[in-house]
Amino acid sequence: MKQYVITAYDFTDADAQQRRMDVRPHHLDKVKELKENNNYIAGGAILNAEEKMIGSVMIVQFESDEQMEAWKNNDPYVTGHVWETIDVKPFKQATV
Repeated sequence: MKQYVITAYDFTDADAQQRRMDVRPHHLDKVKELKENNNYIAGGAILNAEEKMIGSVMIVQFESDEQMEAWKNNDPYVTGHVWETIDVKPFKQATV
């Protein structure tokens, strides 16, 4: 499978944090599905100095770029306008 590291930063408008909190349970449900399907490797929130969530990092794997894009474009953090910028890079997990 192809692996990807995703770095996404949230919108910064006045309602951004509330949108994140409203959508978060749906996002986590989708992450659980990824894990059940062996597509999830690791992930979590990016925090600012006040420990407020301002973005996310995920490491995922899919059979193709198209599958990864389909998942990404339908993630609740995308459809719910939580993530403003999303950077996707190829990744290879080290075997240790």
